[in-house]
Parts: sequence; C-alpha cells; structure tokens
Amino acid sequence: MKVLVAVKRVVDYNVKVRAKADGTDVDLNNVKMSINPFCEIAVEEAVRLKEAGVATEIVAVSIGEKACQEQIRTALALGADRGIQVETEGGVEPLVVAKLLKGVIDKEEPQLVILGKQSIDGDNNQTGQMLAALANMAQGTFASVVEVDGDRLKVTREIDGGLQTLSLSLPAIITTDLRLNEPRYASLPNIMKAKKKPLDVLTPGDLGVEVSKHLTLVKVEPPAERKAGIKVEDVDQLVDKLKNEAKVIG
Repeated sequence: MKVLVAVKRVVDYNVKVRAKADGTDVDLNNVKMSINPFCEIAVEEAVRLKEAGVATEIVAVSIGEKACQEQIRTALALGADRGIQVETEGGVEPLVVAKLLKGVIDKEEPQLVILGKQSIDGDNNQTGQMLAALANMAQGTFASVVEVDGDRLKVTREIDGGLQTLSLSLPAIITTDLRLNEPRYASLPNIMKAKKKPLDVLTPGDLGVEVSKHLTLVKVEPPAERKAGIKVEDVDQLVDKLKNEAKVIG
C-alpha cells in the first residue's frame, strides 16, 4: 500500500511569533522553521504502518518555495522513502493546496493519504476536507486511532461528545489529531541517508493547476496585552467589581 503524507513548513512551535512593524505579515527574518507538528504526527503514523508491514512506500509531499525541501528531507529522515516538492512562490491558500495535492494523488495513486488536521500558522483546518471532496475519497478527520484491515480503514475520531468510530473503504484520506501518536526524532544516520533519497520537483503547471488568490490578508497584529489582575478583600468586594466594573453579572 502506497501512503502519501503532506508536510508543511511553518515557524517552529517554540518560537514566539512577531508581527512586522507595518502589520503586513509575520516577521520571518532569522526565525527557526520546522515541520508543522500535526504533519509530524502524520509522518509518524505512515512510518508505523510501514513498520507493521501494511504500507510498502511512503511519499512525502510539500508545497512551497525551495526552502520547504528541508522539511521534506526531515520527513525522509523520519522514514519516508521519497519526496515531492510542488514549487510555488510564497504561501498558497488551503483550496489551492487541496487542488495541488489532488494533482499529486492523480499522479501517484496512493491508497492512503495522511495530513495533519491543521497547520499552526493559519489554523484553517480546511485542506484535508477539501482534498477529500476534490478527490472523491472517503475521509476520517481528527483521527486518534487508525487501523487498516484489508481494503477497509477503521478510524476513531474525537468529537465534542466523545469518540466516534468510522469504517472507510480505501483509498481514503485521514487527518491526524494530537493523541494519534508520539513522533520520533530523526537519528543522525537516517539524516545522512535522507540526503540521498529521491526528491522530485514539480510545478503547478505539471499538475494542471492554476495558482490563484481568493483571500486578502488585511492586517497582522499581536493580541492585546492583558491587564494585571487585582486581589479583593472579601466576597462582597468581588461581587461589587464583577457587577459594576466587569459588568458580567446583573
């Protein structure tokens, strides 16, 4: 079974994100970049499927400028067999990402596609669902457990009321939640081996997709700083402030 895994280049989750002075975008100068954490979980799940003898090949794909090859190489070091970069200028919208991934699916014909449920930069949580609709494939989102049984896929997903279990027919698309697994670290020998693994570069034109924009970024600004709290002497003073200052009670 061939597994296609999407990985995205984002600001490392340990970095405090800053807005540019003019508010046009996020300041990325000298900022550490890494694989989106949810994409790391997706790669780990694919590798575990291969280790269990279920998957035969793992293809890591990323969309963006040449710099995203770094994240593809990281996925290769974690256990993916080969990589594909779809080269675009700057960031692209979730719908365009879904269309580009659909083109890769048509080209590679994987039996299973794994994506992170969302990226930590845009937090859109849209690409997996759009891709499933475009590719006309079964989908299981927010997966916390994934089990493959022949040509069926059982996905346990987290919902507001608890857990929901779906039975999907392959080929299918799943998006990963935090509790699906704990990603491993890439070892130095595997990092060295990853440099020799194949990595193909495609353009949107190769996939028959036109990159267009439907969204306009209006402004980026940091959240307002919270005011320091105060201590109250007794319950009566607390009630008074909640009623007359915060106005959260009548």
